[in-house]
Amino acid sequence: MSSLPPTPPSTTDTNSQEEEGNIFSKYYSQLSHQQNMLTDHVRTKTYQQSFFKNTLDFQGKDCLDVGTGSGILAFFCVQAGAKEVWGVEMSRITIAAKKLVQSNNLSSKIHIVKGKMEEVELPKKVDVIVSEPLGFLLVHERMLESYITGRDRYLKPGGKMFPSNSTIYTAPFTDDNLYMETVSKSDFWCNSDFMGVDLSALHETSMEEAFGQPVVGYFHPDILLSEDRGTHFVDFMTVTHEALKNFEIDFSHSITKTAVCHGIACWFDCDFSGSQETVVLKTGPEAPGTHWYQCRLMFREPLAVNKGQTLNGTLTFRANDSFSYDVNVKAGIDCSPRIETENMVFLQDQHYHYLYAEESAVDAQGQGHVRGNEGQV
Repeated sequence: MSSLPPTPPSTTDTNSQEEEGNIFSKYYSQLSHQQNMLTDHVRTKTYQQSFFKNTLDFQGKDCLDVGTGSGILAFFCVQAGAKEVWGVEMSRITIAAKKLVQSNNLSSKIHIVKGKMEEVELPKKVDVIVSEPLGFLLVHERMLESYITGRDRYLKPGGKMFPSNSTIYTAPFTDDNLYMETVSKSDFWCNSDFMGVDLSALHETSMEEAFGQPVVGYFHPDILLSEDRGTHFVDFMTVTHEALKNFEIDFSHSITKTAVCHGIACWFDCDFSGSQETVVLKTGPEAPGTHWYQCRLMFREPLAVNKGQTLNGTLTFRANDSFSYDVNVKAGIDCSPRIETENMVFLQDQHYHYLYAEESAVDAQGQGHVRGNEGQV
């Protein structure tokens, strides 16, 4: 065995423990992924504007940024007048965040703390907690749980949270091309003579896998089959861990056109409710595009629906060990006899679908909306 020089400490080795148990820690430690979020202009500008339009909540106040990442929200807190900010982050992106703090001469105001929100010890409670804990369909990645842990441990009575609450929306959709594309993924497994091997025993398993993937991407609002929206409201000021781990979204939609319904489309809005204004981050198909896109949960067996009929059902969310959710999709048509369909979707197995050019984002530089004033903020 040849003699090798001593190996310098590896950043990867010294930080390996942080990535055990959380598949997103390594992902968010990469600058390329931080850049992807920072350059989502709708997202980043909406956060900044929500702070700037509520400076009374920040001026001279102590703040906590849960999952600070590059530290951008901590910088926005200071820009809005915060006295001090503690940015908590479990991944090794803290190294980059500290460099930015130092190079911007803000070491006396912004303190980057490496660790889990559930474990770190901060010197005091804070007046404001900020965070970007949002996954696609709001809850994927399960970071909302860390956000409310920060609330429970460190928010003073009467303190503010940015964002303050969120609403998930649902609507039925039709998309024959997407459905046929999903079915065709399993065509290979119909092969009864692949080099002398019959693969067809796995066709059904392949179909379950294909329809178990949520479809993440933009779609045109014209594919929606109802003007009704199912909703699920989450108040970050009061929601419990248990309520985030298991919940249901009931929906009832009056069908506006005869078509084949291929599933349920979902998206979310977030409110930043300050003392001065409420700023809204929108991610729906009629809003400017974001890196959250929208999400579609497919029916394995589509439903033929007629104008005037009612499609109703339930999305049942159960938190899983992949920092995401298993979602049971159950829907039916109110007719006699009732016709139903049911499918299980696993949010962590998302399929990104980019075939549709995002035409609905008429203003790619959109910056959210102020409630009561639909002009751009």
